[in-house]
Amino acid sequence: MEIDEKENPNPNPNSNSTTPPPAQIAPIEPPIPLIPPPIAPIPRPLAPIPSVRPPNGETAKKTTEDAASDEDGDDSGPEYEVSEESRLFREKKEKAKQDFLMKQRAAALAVPTNDKAVRSRLRRLGEPVTLFGEREMERRDRLRMIMAKLDSEGRLDTLMKVLEEEEAAVNVEDGGGEDEGEMVEYPFYTEGSTALLKARFEIAKESVVKAAVRLGRARRKRDDPDEDVDAEINWALDGAKSFALDCSEIGDVRPLAGCSFSCDGKFLATCSLTGVAKIWSMPGVNSVSSLKGHAERATDVKFSPTNDQVATASADRTAKLWNTEGTLLNTYTGHLDRLARVAFHPSGKYLGTTSFDKTWRLWDTETGDELLLQEGHSRSVYGLAFHPDGSLVASCGLDALARVWDLRSGRSILALEGHVKPVLGISFSPNGYHLATGGEDNTCRIWDLRKKRSLYTIPAHANLISDIKFEPQEGYFLVTASYDMTAKIWSSRDFKPVKVLSGHEAKVTSVDVAADGQSIATVSHDRTIKLWSSKNAEKDKAMDVD
Repeated sequence: MEIDEKENPNPNPNSNSTTPPPAQIAPIEPPIPLIPPPIAPIPRPLAPIPSVRPPNGETAKKTTEDAASDEDGDDSGPEYEVSEESRLFREKKEKAKQDFLMKQRAAALAVPTNDKAVRSRLRRLGEPVTLFGEREMERRDRLRMIMAKLDSEGRLDTLMKVLEEEEAAVNVEDGGGEDEGEMVEYPFYTEGSTALLKARFEIAKESVVKAAVRLGRARRKRDDPDEDVDAEINWALDGAKSFALDCSEIGDVRPLAGCSFSCDGKFLATCSLTGVAKIWSMPGVNSVSSLKGHAERATDVKFSPTNDQVATASADRTAKLWNTEGTLLNTYTGHLDRLARVAFHPSGKYLGTTSFDKTWRLWDTETGDELLLQEGHSRSVYGLAFHPDGSLVASCGLDALARVWDLRSGRSILALEGHVKPVLGISFSPNGYHLATGGEDNTCRIWDLRKKRSLYTIPAHANLISDIKFEPQEGYFLVTASYDMTAKIWSSRDFKPVKVLSGHEAKVTSVDVAADGQSIATVSHDRTIKLWSSKNAEKDKAMDVD
């Protein structure tokens, strides 16, 4: 009361002392509570985020501990609890990083290429020699990862040193010298025959001439002001848009597997699951002869680029060479499993075959000798295509990989990775630097050999792509065949769709384009041959008549 009396300016003692203080404080109190509310909500959300803290009582307990630590002068800042999802994500990220580093380390290690040497190394390392269902390439990859793991743990050098000492001791006990010790190492090349060496020289000479002609034509188109490349492409694409069904013929009693035009366009060859190949005259698709000789289904057929000889591949592990009259000229035996595709070298002197024994082979068409047995794919080899110059050959297989080989040296110069499923079709463009591949991932990939990478990916079909062909004159368009019962034409300039060839009632297994680019043949599991013609061909015929 004394404090109230001193602060009260009213000298009247009889006045009520309790009433004035509220009356005097009342105007002061409203601004005091009005200032904190807008300020208080601002710093509180900026404090340690409450959403990451445990709920209910744990949050209050943590807040109390933080307040106590602030009173004690702890400047370490708030401690956050990491959620289970965040911890799992960090562990997953760290594991992915370690796996990447492990693969990078493994890629730098030298691993034996011979399966026998791989098994021996695994045995010395105390690992299982083989696992159930494991193949050669998988076993080699497993050895690589084991060695990379030992290397990361710092035990590889010591372990390999001990193994080398043991091997040296075994060689000394056996009385072997240094030469025998060196023979244990698997060579990274296989010594070829004299016939292969001669073939490599011939291929090199011919390819140089053809490459010079191709490059000279390309320079002339580029430098000649009268050459209008865009107009040529537009004319070719306009003709491709006009492709229409010209003829349909039953090819056999069982599904058809392959088709091929002759170099002059007068004949068409087809093969079927009956094991019989047939020759048809163009453009009427009239039967000329039947090529009977395979014991099992025929898988592919190709005409020679220089004459009327025909090569067929079969599941009986053989390839055969015929003439158009149906006479058997040669048989090529050596593959250990069924054949998939066959292809002629541009010179017509050599024949390439692919097989499910994971190899492709090169044969001399005249003598029938096997010139080259080439490994390199970890799964079955399916498609094969020769470069227009004859210097290169490209193979593709069920390992989702395409490889480019130099026939002059025998080296694998490019490994084209990009498909996620088996690659079934492959074709070189006449321009010499574009390569097209198609497979079970329903896409067609265009590769630029100059840049060594994928140039464009076409989401081409709704089902797997069974075959692919470039237009053979200039490569202005390409054609893909698919199990979605259609064949499609694509522009080589911007890889846009030009025309859909629909009419088959089952899977389309093969496609080929005539040498003049005016006719396309497709065969299917519906047992029919369909011939598609361009209106440009009709215009050319009318001009010839005039």
